[in-house]
Amino acid sequence: MENVIKLKKGLDINLKGKAALKCDPFKYGKEYALMPDAFVGMTPKVVVREGDHVKAGEPLFVNKKFPEVVFSSPVSGTVTAVLRGERRKLLCVKVEADSKQEFVDFGKEKDPAKLSGDEVQQHLMKAGLFGYLRQLPYAISAEPSIKPKAIFVSAFRDMPLAADFSYEVEGNEKFFATGLAALSRMAETHVGVKNGQSLNFPDVKGVETHVFSGPCPAGNVGVQVNHISPVNKGETVWTVDPMVVVFIGRLFTDGKVDLRKRIAIAGSEVKDPKYVEVLVGQSIKSLLENQVEAERHLRVIDGNPLTGKPCGLDHYVGALTSEITVIPEGDDRDEFIGWIMPRFKDFSANRSYFSWLMGKKKEYTLDARVKGGERHIIMSGEYDRVLPMDIYGEYLIKAIIAGDIDKMEQLGIYEVSPEDFAVAEFVDSSKLELQRIVREGLDMLRKENA
Repeated sequence: MENVIKLKKGLDINLKGKAALKCDPFKYGKEYALMPDAFVGMTPKVVVREGDHVKAGEPLFVNKKFPEVVFSSPVSGTVTAVLRGERRKLLCVKVEADSKQEFVDFGKEKDPAKLSGDEVQQHLMKAGLFGYLRQLPYAISAEPSIKPKAIFVSAFRDMPLAADFSYEVEGNEKFFATGLAALSRMAETHVGVKNGQSLNFPDVKGVETHVFSGPCPAGNVGVQVNHISPVNKGETVWTVDPMVVVFIGRLFTDGKVDLRKRIAIAGSEVKDPKYVEVLVGQSIKSLLENQVEAERHLRVIDGNPLTGKPCGLDHYVGALTSEITVIPEGDDRDEFIGWIMPRFKDFSANRSYFSWLMGKKKEYTLDARVKGGERHIIMSGEYDRVLPMDIYGEYLIKAIIAGDIDKMEQLGIYEVSPEDFAVAEFVDSSKLELQRIVREGLDMLRKENA
């Protein structure tokens, strides 16, 4: 009998516009762009110039601190622009795709079982996939100089409007298993699955599967790490997005960098919510064509509504993007007597509105408004009710705001990622940007320990 890890804390938010399980086939676009912002904590150094021709799998930029960690072009084509922002920060490298694609050959049908962990790591670095791995503590792009005690993969997503990984991986189960086998050569590997979920991938030696049940954020890999093997000071674990595991599997099987994936186009303002097969770096404008009304006040989000980042139509699909969400901005609404009105259509986590009488299956249309200004922190236990981790969330946030590094360490900051506080941020009556605060705390700690 399976040992199910049951989580009681959390909150499921049922939003309108979940992607239907149908998918548009893949088509190459004209222009692609790789964005360094997707690889948190990494300082990029560009290794191409405008006018250069690259193959799919050739480096566009490298990690300045670890030049052996490269980030490869998703397509073959001509580099058309190296865009920079304030203080010459690299925003993206654009590539105009060739009509006929060429791939760098990294060697087909490599059996991970016959390679050492160091050989697997070198292969991933050479192909430009190692930077897609993340590490705890600090929730940053993995550093090759640090060996992890374990590697964690969460094979389900449960944030509002998040993509269904069981559907994402359909047809790629063999690559997923090969990718897990490769990861297991570098460190003990753990996969978290949802109770009742069927992924249909073969058992992999050296990979341990854990079953979770409970409300969001049970699918967060950080939550799963906390319940399987918590991170203490001086320890490191790597976390891997499940579609990145598929990319790794394709590399070892086909010998090329193939960054195709299914992502969800979701949200209440999308006319036909569904999945599309895309390449990393594809234009978001091309994906939302004829899907949204241009004249509406809309917020386009790279990711889900709780952890994603606002973006424009000139944005590109990020390296770890699993959904593009479109919701109302809300800045064009004028409500009679505001919050005091009784409400049946708005979601509330604490029964402030009558909508709680409608049951859990009711779908809600929420906009991007905060509905109130920032207030003093009230020690009400709000975070603890939705944070299924063995930490004191409110005390940790206060320690970060105060800049008290000793208390931050004692209160478990090494175990958390900003997204672990996404649901707490949603219910927070103080209207604090908890994910931003946690990110700043992690950056502060990383700088202090450098």
